[in-house]
Amino acid sequence: MAYLSDEEGEFLVKLARRAVTEYARSKKVIGVPSEAPQKLHEKRGVFVTIRGYPSNELRGCIGFPEPAFPLVDATIKAALSSAFEDPRFPPLRGSELENVVFEVSVLTLPQLIKASNPQEYPLHIKVGRDGLIIEKGPFRGLLLPQVAVEYGWNEEEFLSQCCMKALVHPDAWLDRDTRVYKFQAEVFEEEGPKGSVKRRTLG
Repeated sequence: MAYLSDEEGEFLVKLARRAVTEYARSKKVIGVPSEAPQKLHEKRGVFVTIRGYPSNELRGCIGFPEPAFPLVDATIKAALSSAFEDPRFPPLRGSELENVVFEVSVLTLPQLIKASNPQEYPLHIKVGRDGLIIEKGPFRGLLLPQVAVEYGWNEEEFLSQCCMKALVHPDAWLDRDTRVYKFQAEVFEEEGPKGSVKRRTLG
């Protein structure tokens, strides 16, 4: 069952773009809009992804896996971090806003996967439905559900890629001291710069 309506998802995507646009213009962080739907004040995990358009190349992706902030606040924070603080990319320039699209992923609470044998992990996840978090000692990596779909990975490849995101060896998910979590996401994306917003189907 969907947590957010299409209208609520559209509100978050437009909020992410508005936050980045205002900060690029004035270096000011916008406040929470008074018209934000009540449901968006609940605490949820969220990621904001920025991609080039029409290239679809990643330009930034940062968020909060855990429900640390109200969703509207978390979306603003994640959007600004994705645009200006992702260490993989230079800060977004205002002139780029006409050539990028925004995507907001609202997450369920991560669930620890319990398996008697690590080799069973692929049986507990499904590409197109689940995102992954890998924890091994001080290392942690997260991949959103849509990433496995975009790259055409199967479940084992998804686990290995998430290990590499955590900066551990690709087969670390088979180690008994590795913790594997799964979560789901509702994803909303712009169809073009400042274009209409749609719910993205992952499966």
